[in-house]
Amino acid sequence: MTPPERQVHGRRQLYGSPWVELWLDDVDVPGTGRSEHHVVRMPRASTTAVVTDEDGRFLLIHRHRFITGRWGWEVPAGWADPGEEPAAAVAREVEEETGWRPGKVVPMTEYDAMPGLGDARFRSYHVTGCTRVGEPQDISEAARVEWLPQAEVVGLLVGGGVPDGPSHAALCYYLGPYRLAREGR
Repeated sequence: MTPPERQVHGRRQLYGSPWVELWLDDVDVPGTGRSEHHVVRMPRASTTAVVTDEDGRFLLIHRHRFITGRWGWEVPAGWADPGEEPAAAVAREVEEETGWRPGKVVPMTEYDAMPGLGDARFRSYHVTGCTRVGEPQDISEAARVEWLPQAEVVGLLVGGGVPDGPSHAALCYYLGPYRLAREGR
């Protein structure tokens, strides 16, 4: 038997911008009772791309995140513009952030990043067949853009060199279930 779902009695926006919204929902959660719950809403679709080449290398960007104060490696990622398909958005983001134009964009997986706190839903893609078209368009996106071998990427994942959650999730998914499913295992 499926347990009953929460009931929303009302909601009020506390903050809103094109990037993030903060809401206060009046909810009744079965087994917990009625209470106010903060909800972070993301008004645009979020996308990530695991970019690989024919040699099995991964295209990653090295950047600083001011909120956490940390440097780390990340996959290209971003938001879809209003009316833009997520696959087109991730192709645009790959080119803007890395200077490499995608050839093929294939869906990998979708997941809710923080379902207990917000509605950020990530769509992850596998991108191949890239062609170099120039320098990254936004220098604030990456201090370095590099093709790294798989062994180095795995080492970064294990050693904390990929602190960004969506990048970590996309790379781990690609290295595990995605490749195993494609190989028929």
